Amino acid sequence: MSSTRPRRGLRSLAIAVVVLACLGFIADRVAESLAEDRLAAIAENEAARYDVRASDSSAEVGGFGFLPQLARGEFSRITLTMQRPTISSIPAQDLTVAMTGVHVPRELLTGNTGAAVRVDSADLRLRLSPDALTKLASRTSSLDGLTLRIVGAKLQARVVTQGVEASATVRPQVQNGRVRLLVDDLPAAVPSTVRDAMSSLLAKGIVVPDLPFGASLKQVAIDGQSILLTATAADVELRAA
Repeated sequence: MSSTRPRRGLRSLAIAVVVLACLGFIADRVAESLAEDRLAAIAENEAARYDVRASDSSAEVGGFGFLPQLARGEFSRITLTMQRPTISSIPAQDLTVAMTGVHVPRELLTGNTGAAVRVDSADLRLRLSPDALTKLASRTSSLDGLTLRIVGAKLQARVVTQGVEASATVRPQVQNGRVRLLVDDLPAAVPSTVRDAMSSLLAKGIVVPDLPFGASLKQVAIDGQSILLTATAADVELRAA
């Protein structure tokens, strides 16, 4: 009898530990889901200040354990994803913002709109189709005769200049917040005057509107059938609406 009772006691203790662990996990996940929705709304409101809006936005908390990070008031990583956003009314494919060192006051998650989220650094990745970048070039840089497309993992530009239509392989490059298009390959049959005019026109660059969170444009690359813009920001402050 005496040997049976300790075993039952240990079994009951083990069951209690498992139940408490499950309840802790559920509480962690529920609190994390609510916080992610709140943070996504705050970030979405901030992006709207830069004329960036999306059909759907979500936030994902990274790092180990939500509640321990909440208790510290700092999350190691939060990733914001905006699906099918528009930037200056021009449709993009997606916008991803990886924020690190995110300081979130606990009262903000309960509805206090006076508190602010502080972010040590943020990396933005904006994917555009060639057609969207063409529209952006026309709207912000007056490059009305430009058409862009991706062929064989390279960007091609077609321009009508001096009454002549010419196509060339171009290399996108970021300079002073603009996307410059450097002519890499142009058919030899194109007259030198057209060649020079095209190179000069494309080198002026495409003005990119202000990006969310005050991010600075750093790189542009071809990613499959998309054009990927990469930007960074530091010491960002996000306030609830």
